[in-house]
Amino acid sequence: MNWKNLVEVEELDRLIILSNTTPVLLFKHSTRCSVSLMAKRSLESEWNFSAEQIVPYYLDLITYRSISNRISEVFNVTHESPQAILLKNGKVLYHTSHSEISAEDIGNHLN
Repeated sequence: MNWKNLVEVEELDRLIILSNTTPVLLFKHSTRCSVSLMAKRSLESEWNFSAEQIVPYYLDLITYRSISNRISEVFNVTHESPQAILLKNGKVLYHTSHSEISAEDIGNHLN
């Protein structure tokens, strides 16, 4: 899995545009939470998508909480941690959190 780091709130506009051609996964991760670490490791171990299928973005929400807040506002999704948000065509196709996060489930929502 080749994460791209989300570190600027302005990048959200580019991700929305990108999602019109390639689905985008936003993974909101708390670096202080063991549940979040387990969800991240599980997702990484199950990941079997190419960058042409899904572009995965990683958000350290402790460092970049303002970006996490903006994601909630733009996409009207309640903040959770850990959280996976799948974007396609500029819209939230799917979102989930905690132990419900899985690569298989994300893949099922692409079709």
